[in-house]
Amino acid sequence: MAAESTANPSQLLPPKLVDKCAASRIHIVMKSDRETVDTLQGFDGFGTMVLGNVTEFEVTPEGRRITKLDQIFLNGNNNAGGEGNGRG
Repeated sequence: MAAESTANPSQLLPPKLVDKCAASRIHIVMKSDRETVDTLQGFDGFGTMVLGNVTEFEVTPEGRRITKLDQIFLNGNNNAGGEGNGRG
């Protein structure tokens, strides 16, 4: 059996995959017309996340709006997908 550190990320359970991305820069796509690039600071089993150093991208009728925030609390129901390198 291969060690978890060499496991293919697509074969990890979601909480384990998210745990590998702790303190890493991640890209989150939300169900609305928003996306964020941020640092994962914490999470729970429901997909709720604490994110820091946040850059939010939103598509509006006027064009693309970019907002920078120090920290946000993102409810797991808003997440449609995401990616991260798990390297910190």
